[in-house]
Amino acid sequence: MYSNCATDGDGGGDNRKHESIEMCKDLSHAPISQPNPSTNSDNKQQLVKIQQLPERGSWSSKLDFILSVVGLAIGLGNVWRFPYLCYKNGGGAFLLPYILTLFLAGIPMFFMELALGQMLTIGGLGVFKIAPIFKGIGYAAAVMSCWMNVYYIVILAWAVFYFFMSMRADVPWRTCNNWWNTVNCVNQYERKNLPCWDKIINGTTKKVCSVAAVNITSSELTDPVKEFWERRALQISNGIEEIGNIRWELAGTLLLVWILCYFCIWKGVKWTGKVVYFTALFPYVLLTVLLIRGITLPGALEGIKFYVIPNFSKLTHSEVWIDAVTQIFFSYGLGLGTLVALGSYNKFTNNVYKDALIVCTVNSSTSMFAGFVIFSVIGFMAHEQQRPVAEVAASGPGLAFLVYPSAVLQLPGSSMWSCLFFFMLLLIGLDSQFCTMEGFITAIIDEWPQLLRKRKEIFIAIVCILSYLVGLTCISQGGMYIFQILDSYAVSGFCLLWLIFFECVSISWCYGVDRFYDGIKDMIGYYPTVWWKFCWCVTTPAICVGVFFFNIIQWTSIQYLDYSYPWWAHAFGWFTALSSMLYIPGYMVWLWKRTPGDLCQKIRAIVRIDEDVSQLREKMQSEAYAKEVEFDSL
Repeated sequence: MYSNCATDGDGGGDNRKHESIEMCKDLSHAPISQPNPSTNSDNKQQLVKIQQLPERGSWSSKLDFILSVVGLAIGLGNVWRFPYLCYKNGGGAFLLPYILTLFLAGIPMFFMELALGQMLTIGGLGVFKIAPIFKGIGYAAAVMSCWMNVYYIVILAWAVFYFFMSMRADVPWRTCNNWWNTVNCVNQYERKNLPCWDKIINGTTKKVCSVAAVNITSSELTDPVKEFWERRALQISNGIEEIGNIRWELAGTLLLVWILCYFCIWKGVKWTGKVVYFTALFPYVLLTVLLIRGITLPGALEGIKFYVIPNFSKLTHSEVWIDAVTQIFFSYGLGLGTLVALGSYNKFTNNVYKDALIVCTVNSSTSMFAGFVIFSVIGFMAHEQQRPVAEVAASGPGLAFLVYPSAVLQLPGSSMWSCLFFFMLLLIGLDSQFCTMEGFITAIIDEWPQLLRKRKEIFIAIVCILSYLVGLTCISQGGMYIFQILDSYAVSGFCLLWLIFFECVSISWCYGVDRFYDGIKDMIGYYPTVWWKFCWCVTTPAICVGVFFFNIIQWTSIQYLDYSYPWWAHAFGWFTALSSMLYIPGYMVWLWKRTPGDLCQKIRAIVRIDEDVSQLREKMQSEAYAKEVEFDSL
């Protein structure tokens, strides 16, 4: 019994495990002459009870951790948003605000969250024992993670649907001869052969074309790719007022992705660390294959020029800088508690500083690499359609489900290239999805370990089932309108900026940046450069506040194409946004009123605690031990 304790070689990540080890050592060194039978029995009973709580777990190797964080940070935004933002905001010139923001806010917060989790070896709720009045940040992040889990995985369900639809001799969006097509459908690559002429209509000269013996204006023309997306995949209704029926094909693909997500995390981080060897690395193989094919296409060079040639006049526009900030914060997975959770499974002495710099370098490099992949294909499309690249470029779902499917129509072996692209989207998005789920699960289980750790697999299954049921609203015929509401409100940039601002202030100003640096030195053996102190105290909070208010000032009501949402849809959107944001001030007020004492006593108890990191770790360990004994005695 005691030999297992003595030979444990884990070395970190699980405080409760090491408390049991120390108890084993104490018992093994206790005097053995004339033991008191009743005392010995009580000690053994207590030991058995404490060891009944399953281990929290830790990474099997450093590479498991690195690949998991890479998988989280590299998601759909790297592929379908960053390249478009480069083009939209001045090409290569966009790299200036991007890199500045990266060093002033992105990397500092990435490093802070990983270090915070590793320092206290606990999830996104428990870490705020470092500044108790800010625990509402943990609850806000958990709520926002729930919205993110429901919203993000819908994109993966669409990708899986397209993947299955591509597994045939030819892709189904090539022609206009399908049951879902309308009379206005004409392939983009065939429009140059249509008989067209100019005609004055209501005093305006418009281009009119003859399609199937019917004269229609060029603006009324649609193409098979767009009609497949709207009329076959989504079967979209006329507005959010018409939710319509559930798209059962999409319900099936959504269920499949949730099952994949469940089995990626159900056994804890040791299992997750093995899954990411495939989900984090294989997309690079697919991206490289797509790049090699892309740059060999005619017109690819023109597309790449649009991507990289700088237009410095764009830097005078405020939206360029706002785009840089929001792209970095979303791309790096900040503010959701996920990085805290992943870091908490590290050994205490792991060099988290070096890890953060490595992952940030890989993330931004991947974004730039993906830009060459995407714009080589967009340049080819523009060449084939004889249109400017500016008219072809798109971002978000428009790029994944309209632009790229249109591009593969001109490639030999269209089905194969389509399958590769959508399989890559699935892998890139899947590890971001299950790592975000892991962050949420870790935060909740660490908060109530006695209740949930033994039932972790069941708890994860319940979360997945509930999230799936809520997500069905996004794959109904009116689901795209709900999806856009969640995108623009629940997981919007201003919600994230709100969370990150308070998170940064809680550590740098309330707990104290010097004491936090001391904790980092205890972990890695030296103090990092003073630059990160400056960023945590000054630049990162300032950037969050500035961009937050810019977002509010420049706020415009969302639309989906030409559809304007009713007032109650916007009200629902604000409810989803405030459901996370209000946790922070609400918890502050509640805890302040609940805490006894005068002003100074309250500040020392819940705002700026007296303990340094080592004292705080000891306090948390004793509290966890006491809770286990109390729970087991019930």
